[in-house]
Amino acid sequence: MGIDKINKRLHDAYGGQVRAEDKGDYIVVTGRLKEWKDIVAACGMCVQKGKKNRKKHVVNDIVFEGGSNPGMRMPGLRDSSLEGAAPDVLIIGGGISGASIARELSRWQLDILLVEKEADLAVQSSGRNDGEVHPGVDLRKGSLKQEYVLKGNRMYDQICEELDVPFRRCGQYVGFTQWRYLPVIFLYVLEKKYRCKVKDTRLVGRKAFRRAEPELNPDFKFAIYNPGAGCVCPYGLTIAYGENAVENGARISLNTAVSDMEVKEGIIQCVHTNRGSIYPSLVINAAGTFAEDVAKMAQDRFYSIHPRRGTNSILDKKAGHLVRSISSVRTMKKTTGHTKGGGMLHTVDDNVLVGPDAVETWEKENFATEQASIDRVFAKQKGTSPGLTQRDIITYFTGVRAATFEEDFIIEMGRRTKNLIHCAGIQSPGLTTAPAVAMDVAAMAVKALSSQKEIKPNTGFRPNRKGIPRLRELPEEERDRLIRENPDYGVIICRCEEISKGEILDALNSPLPVCTVDGIKKRLRPGMGRCQGGFCMPLVAQIISEHEGIPLSRVKKSGTEAVISYGPTKG
Repeated sequence: MGIDKINKRLHDAYGGQVRAEDKGDYIVVTGRLKEWKDIVAACGMCVQKGKKNRKKHVVNDIVFEGGSNPGMRMPGLRDSSLEGAAPDVLIIGGGISGASIARELSRWQLDILLVEKEADLAVQSSGRNDGEVHPGVDLRKGSLKQEYVLKGNRMYDQICEELDVPFRRCGQYVGFTQWRYLPVIFLYVLEKKYRCKVKDTRLVGRKAFRRAEPELNPDFKFAIYNPGAGCVCPYGLTIAYGENAVENGARISLNTAVSDMEVKEGIIQCVHTNRGSIYPSLVINAAGTFAEDVAKMAQDRFYSIHPRRGTNSILDKKAGHLVRSISSVRTMKKTTGHTKGGGMLHTVDDNVLVGPDAVETWEKENFATEQASIDRVFAKQKGTSPGLTQRDIITYFTGVRAATFEEDFIIEMGRRTKNLIHCAGIQSPGLTTAPAVAMDVAAMAVKALSSQKEIKPNTGFRPNRKGIPRLRELPEEERDRLIRENPDYGVIICRCEEISKGEILDALNSPLPVCTVDGIKKRLRPGMGRCQGGFCMPLVAQIISEHEGIPLSRVKKSGTEAVISYGPTKG
């Protein structure tokens, strides 16, 4: 579609308030609008369809009159610990993309530095998703998403075994309640199986479906089934990637935000952070919702990110019988927005997760959960499992996805800045694709650096990480042996999740320790049970205080400014 036709469509829709301009390798949209949904729709009108236009992106420069962007939250920490650092590779972003890339690059003799603005890895999108390892059945053929999800899904068994992370191929069902949809769905399954290469896609009848999932909607007549779908703990996997990268020589600097860059003649010379200026040979932009901001600093902005919120609810383990797999109901109604539609997932930790929805937002770090989102998801998923009730919710969370207007990934070298790699637009199914994306990005980085010096393999690379023993899952004899060797394993701190003091001390002594209550929570799950930390949080804080030799008032919940207590009230 030519630019004149695009502008005619924009004029018809918005009366001349918005205009598009073709910049060669991208289209920039300018103007002024009061509604964010109109901005998203206007930019969506400018997307060029077809594989040949896959690299022609849309940049949003429309002024939003209905709100203001609060900007990126900066860490409270200020020091010069990174001043003058000159790594071979600087990775910006500590989500699943950045952590997996760091681990893949550690296979080579390189100085690798990953910076993350939060107090831990996987605090934003990578720690706020449902943990599904997608089969790829609902992705467009020819997209980077589809290409990488097929590769990444197949890698999960080996990756999780190497990193000692729980992973389960639980399968995915998409159920239909009306027989009249069967002919269309039959053709859809054939297309996905043979043309799109999602080879495990099949149809199952009502009896087989009910045998596998007896608590789901009895009105389901048939379902699309993908046995290769699975689930993993998203933040657990991200942390495992990060720990293995550190074990193999990479450095990770938390509470470190990029604020600006110096670029000269298409080369990033210097990257400024709150902890000093860094002088990298190569920069990898894996900054999630802030990838566009990083691209702008690097003078290589040719795409835009439009954030999309999604809310999930976590149910008490007593509701685990509702679903054993990943299941959802599907109608033939046209949905609004780009979403996999949400569903119900039995997690690797035996909770049931319900969601997410998809809501466009201009705020990149608005993680507030709205009751309307929960109501909307539960109303739909009641059609999946009639026994679903909000009374079983023990907690909920909202994540913000980093969508481009093309709804696809951007994985390529910088177009105007030579020592830059973009790993952007990584929204769902980014968790699934991470192992495959990391391999390709690492290969791109090694190739780029090879023009400057010889890059040798890291002969000491160790792919296997030994995780913290999960005592509640061990045979009784093994638990007894560990307790005899270390009595701290016999001191239960979290009753809901059966987490011991010994496990908490192991986390505090891990390759990537994060000495906050939430840091321990993400590594071991104390505080994730029914009481949500009501019993164990003070005990966890006390253990951190004693281990670090700091007053209890200095133990933080999460970041440097997340205060739990200000001091004793007595004595």
